Amino acid sequence: MGAGFTGDERRLGDRILHALELALDQQDLDVCELLGKALETALTRFGGKDAVEHRPMPEPFLAAFDRLDRLRHATLGGRETVV
Repeated sequence: MGAGFTGDERRLGDRILHALELALDQQDLDVCELLGKALETALTRFGGKDAVEHRPMPEPFLAAFDRLDRLRHATLGGRETVV
């Protein structure tokens, strides 16, 4: 898991990331899928649907999405879920 939640994180994305990491640790795919979608929404909501993100995604976010993908494959044998 990442550096851990200290309680001072002010951005919604940081808090969702922490919850996603906890759900990944517990291998709760249903909760992970919902939190992954919430994290994607939080990260893209300011630019609008046609905006192009120019900032690189921080490593902890990429690592969490990689873990989610591995959990999907381990749990579903590669079948995608729809949330």
